[in-house]
Amino acid sequence: MNKLFFKFLAKLNKLILPSFTKKRLDLAKASKFQLVIIGWRTFVTLNSLD
Repeated sequence: MNKLFFKFLAKLNKLILPSFTKKRLDLAKASKFQLVIIGWRTFVTLNSLD
């Protein structure tokens, strides 16, 4: 169930949260809020994989 929840959350993140890689965001110039979003998306993606 935990993995299923994270897969659902990953799909929801893809729909709602912005993709900074498509915008060519430089991580050195990213704001704190953008870094939090990147960290959250990474956490959810890693937990949904395996």
